[in-house]
Order: sequence, then C-alpha cells, then structure tokens
Amino acid sequence: MSKANILLVEDDINLGFVIQDSLKMNGYNVHLETNGKDGLKAFNAAEYDLCVFDVMMPKKDGFSLAEDIRQLNADVPIFFLTAKTMTEDRIKGFKSGGDDYLTKPFSTEEFLLRVEALLRRTGKSEQQVTSYPIGKYNYDYANFTLKGPSGDKKLTKKEAEILKLLCQHKNQVIQRDVVLNMVWGDDSYYLGRSLDVFITKLRKYLNEDESVSITNIHGVGFKLEV
Repeated sequence: MSKANILLVEDDINLGFVIQDSLKMNGYNVHLETNGKDGLKAFNAAEYDLCVFDVMMPKKDGFSLAEDIRQLNADVPIFFLTAKTMTEDRIKGFKSGGDDYLTKPFSTEEFLLRVEALLRRTGKSEQQVTSYPIGKYNYDYANFTLKGPSGDKKLTKKEAEILKLLCQHKNQVIQRDVVLNMVWGDDSYYLGRSLDVFITKLRKYLNEDESVSITNIHGVGFKLEV
C-alpha cells in the first residue's frame, strides 16, 4: 500500500518540524505549512489522506480552515492539535468538521497511535478523480486539458484549479472566498477582480454547449450548471 499523505499546518515552526520528522520516520509523506491560508492553498494543490491542524494560527485559525475544507471534502479526516483545554473549544472543533483532538503538550506515541487509528478508520483515500464530464466536454484535470466538440484546450494552472473546484461542486454554489483562498491563498478585493477575469475565460471555453453555464450568485459565489 502506498504511504498516506498528510497535510500538517502548525505555526510553531520548531514543533512543526518535530511532528513532521516523527510522521516521516513512521512512513508517512508530510507537507508542512505554517499558517491557515497557506494550508488551504496546499490542500487544493494536492490530495491528502489526513489533515493535522494547530488551532491558534495566523491568517486563518484551524477551526476556520477545517470549515473551508469541509465545504470541499466531507471525508478527509481532520485532527486538531491545540493548547486549549476548554470543553467549548473541543465542541467547536468537532462542529467545524474535526475527527479527533489532542491537547498540547502530548506524547509522540499517543499522537502517532491516533493518526494510525484515524487512517485505519476512514481507510486510505480511494483513487482520486481527475476526469470530469461537463455536458459535451470532458475535463482532464491531471493534464489541465478541456476536451470539447472542436478540439482540446490547454488551461493555465489557475484556470485548471478553478474549473476543478467548480466541477467538484457541479450544480451547487461554491463560495467566492473559498475559491480565492483555495487557489490564491488570499481573498482580497484585487484578487477577486482576477477571479472574475478567469471565470469569464472559462465561460468562453465552455460556450459550445448551451446546457453548460457558470452562474454568478451575487454576493455569494459561483455555480457550474449542467
């Protein structure tokens, strides 16, 4: 079986390296980020079998990060690490989509056992979807290629990531700030204007099929309707 891929987001860089090393020594692939916004961007850029999040982090805290990820992926296990011991914080962690919770300081042995239990309980991720049908089109995310009636269109990385998010939520609204944070790692006004330009381009690429549209839900986000 291939190694599990773990996304670790911890703003204490020394602790982050310690956790990363212990996970790697136990056979896991680990990607480390030090703030919530970069963590969300990293989650969008690769496929993970488990997320390990510190709660108190700059730019986006662990609970907010989990809530954003749960809009996109209902199944990936999320494990919180925190200095907080209050019952209401634990409740908030589970409500935001967390599967387990460990209070600092903790023993490495217990941490690794809980990681193993979460992965065993949920099972390793099944083969990830990289091909999406969109009406008369087929979108090959692995190769950033949109295959349509009049030929293939090669997409830029940003176009590819935005279209993947829309495809994953076909006929559902995906929030504008979630798209911005997943693709750019930020949701500023300036980047919002860039997103609108990319959406316009994607609409143009899909205009050979009248049954396909990307609808702008004012003040909320976008919906790929097929």
